[in-house]
Amino acid sequence: MAADDSRQDPIGGNGPDDARIASLDARLQAATAAEKARTTPAQRAPDKGYRQGSRVLAELIGGPVGGALLGWLIDRLFGTGHWGLLVGMFLGIIVAFRNIIKISGERPE
Repeated sequence: MAADDSRQDPIGGNGPDDARIASLDARLQAATAAEKARTTPAQRAPDKGYRQGSRVLAELIGGPVGGALLGWLIDRLFGTGHWGLLVGMFLGIIVAFRNIIKISGERPE
């Protein structure tokens, strides 16, 4: 090889104090830290589709349970048998489905 080949470093240019290696090491550490921060699950917010699914599940559970609880309280206060429980649960299901339809109309992006 030719001695004036610019791609070759002179002997002794690759020591531990070489500025290019130090710069490369610093950039590598910064890239590693940025990738670790980007892929850490605790720091990432859940996707909008996941949040919508959680809201739908909460509506499916909360609507009928809340309606049944209010109906049961009405039954206990007024002594109406189990009609308040049935009507409250039915109304809770209707409200839950109405809210689910509203949630499903949103764009998940």
